[in-house]
Order: sequence, then C-alpha cells, then structure tokens
Amino acid sequence: MEETVFDKIIRKEIPADIVLETDELIAFHDIHPLAPVHVLIIPKRRIETIDDLEDGDAGLAGRMIIAARDIARDLNISRKGYKLLFRVGHDGGQEIPHIHLHLIGGARLSEGIRPAK
Repeated sequence: MEETVFDKIIRKEIPADIVLETDELIAFHDIHPLAPVHVLIIPKRRIETIDDLEDGDAGLAGRMIIAARDIARDLNISRKGYKLLFRVGHDGGQEIPHIHLHLIGGARLSEGIRPAK
C-alpha cells in the first residue's frame, strides 16, 4: 500500500492544523478549503475507501460522524448548517486512498454535484 500525505500527518511528519485527535481519529483543516470551514476527519487506521469498510467498522464510521458534529459545534457552524461528504473512488472524486470525511461550512453552500464534463 503506497504511503499517503494522511499517513505522514498521522505520524506528525508534516504539519497540519489539527482540530481533534483521539486514539483512532484525527481531524484537521483542509489545505485547499472549499468554504470558510473545511475540515477532514480521518481514521488513523488506513482504509482506502468507504467501499472497503467492513461490517465491524460501523462504530468507526459512526464516530467519524459524531466527531464532525462536535467539530461543527466547536467551530460555531452547527446552528446555520454544514455538509458532510465522503468521496468514494475515482468517479466519486476521491484523490487520496484513505477514507476521509469532509466537514464543510461557514457559508451558504451550493449543491455542486453533477457529472464531470
């Protein structure tokens, strides 16, 4: 399995603006934000895509969503709203083969999901 930038962030080999860290998750501000708030929540254990989750990973996936909720509250965007997005595989726009949940908010967001041209 080829190493990714996320592996280096998890090991603290490259800097990241970390907003939450637990034994199994790390969350940090995206370096190419799509909105005023754009945080990535990733498991420390490498799982390449959502399609690779096993039934036993349901708790981990749930904790990623709860972490997003908590971060949204901490960043004061929960009242107005935000989006949560998992990109899966090439056609889903996933660029890094390590699951990551996007927490996007801090502004009114458009839909922006349609086939690429």
